[in-house]
Amino acid sequence: MQNTRLIDGFGRQITYVRLSVTDRCDFRCVYCMDEEMTFLPRQHILSLEELYRLGRVLVSLGVSKIRLTGGEPLIRQNIVWLVQKLAALEGLKELTLTTNGSQLARLAQPLKDAGLSRINISLDSLQPERFKQITRTGQLSEVLAGIKAAQQAGFKHIKLNCVMMRGRNDDEILDIVNFARQQQLDLAFIEEMPLGVITEHERAQTFISNDDIRQQISVVYPLLAATDVTGGPARYYRMSDSNSRIGFISPHSHNFCDTCNRVRVTVEGRLLLCLGNEHSADLKVPLRDFVDDDQPLIDTLFKALPLKPERHHFDLAQEPQIVRFMNMTGG
Repeated sequence: MQNTRLIDGFGRQITYVRLSVTDRCDFRCVYCMDEEMTFLPRQHILSLEELYRLGRVLVSLGVSKIRLTGGEPLIRQNIVWLVQKLAALEGLKELTLTTNGSQLARLAQPLKDAGLSRINISLDSLQPERFKQITRTGQLSEVLAGIKAAQQAGFKHIKLNCVMMRGRNDDEILDIVNFARQQQLDLAFIEEMPLGVITEHERAQTFISNDDIRQQISVVYPLLAATDVTGGPARYYRMSDSNSRIGFISPHSHNFCDTCNRVRVTVEGRLLLCLGNEHSADLKVPLRDFVDDDQPLIDTLFKALPLKPERHHFDLAQEPQIVRFMNMTGG
């Protein structure tokens, strides 16, 4: 009898899937993609119905958390329909979404009403001009309005994601911490991922480790290790005088692969077994060739599990080994 749970060759159960709904984005963040990008033709991407079917099958195999990603997921037409369908799946404990916040002013309440559990919002600067430089096209005022809309919609544990770059925005570490504290938001600092070849800056020169960031924060706000388990890669800390949590996602300085419970699905239906490796399987073929039969899709998922490596190996001193950009990877 086949195992009904997705367990890789190292005994790690897959309970968390990051599901990309689009490779397109209304921002062009310097660490994520080139300024001039070529996106996938629409016929190559999974339909919302295919994304829902995939989510349903994954939940039936023990996945309890799905995060919708992009690109920017909120520019995908009818995204609220997909949220509503996935949120209703029996066995799914948490449906979350990562966004740049640009569309939240109009969509926060519909998403909450549809059953979305939590929202992560990217915020790399509180200075309008610098924010525009980092995102190339983004307006800080729109993101701040989106954060307010998410709060007013009743979302709890809203989390800000911040990518710090030495010499670019690392002088704002405490400013962003203070903003999170004032707004009673959680905050996660993410070390820049070496995905895709970029020319805007040298990643090795702008890299700042989360150890350095944590040390700077601790001088002002002593950090106490938290016991919270979120199912993701962040290591969280608390401050004695605030409800805000500070998290650190550190793929370089503190490899977290030993507890990896995640896989990603790109918008064209590639199952990525590891963020830092190209091991993958094509889920679009069984989705489209066997519309009324889930078994070929299930078989493909189980056959792919041995491809999941033990860990990634990022090296900022070399050209990126992974040529796909983060928008193609899925958030």
